[in-house]
Amino acid sequence: MASSDKSTDGYQEKRDFRKTSEPKGDDVDFDWAEARPVFVIQKHDASNLHYDFRIEVDGVLKSWAVPKGPSTDPSEKRLALPTEDHPLDYADFEGTIPEDEYGGGTVMVWDRGCYRNLKEDNDDDDTKSIAQQLEDGHATIWLEGEKLTGGYALIRTDSGDDERWLLVKIDDDKADARRNPVSTEPDSVKTHRSLADIAEQAESDDD
Repeated sequence: MASSDKSTDGYQEKRDFRKTSEPKGDDVDFDWAEARPVFVIQKHDASNLHYDFRIEVDGVLKSWAVPKGPSTDPSEKRLALPTEDHPLDYADFEGTIPEDEYGGGTVMVWDRGCYRNLKEDNDDDDTKSIAQQLEDGHATIWLEGEKLTGGYALIRTDSGDDERWLLVKIDDDKADARRNPVSTEPDSVKTHRSLADIAEQAESDDD
């Protein structure tokens, strides 16, 4: 059954599902996730190559476009631009979007897994949910992905029409300033394909 969550109305309105193969918001079972909630990072070769960082919050994927991709170096503060909420089944999407459709280009599942609220690890009685933390402009989560593991912070630096965030690796035992997974691990964790492979397969399927 298609999702009726009002927060994904913006996603639905920007897409013509007669043209794009993107998910419509159907029920989904994440057999690849050891727990819930889930996160996914999708590498998107649109007009500009970027990485879409998405986390499951209250039945949708809260989403940010990260131009340089995530880092494992705590000294690197990566710009994260908020985008519209996506339906949960988008976490499994890998393929191409027609160039004349919103966000056209090739999409790869670059990393995926589950996450937990780091503030739930505290003994405080007033533990804040991820939704509350995002509303306040500062959220801390622990990722359990295939490429990324450890604590990350999402920090809002500007609000309103110019809303901007930073995605920053927390300085924990999973931090590694020498790693650069964006460069050294470029392929899909879902199909082990490159962006070129995904685009070529989509073109072949259309013929």
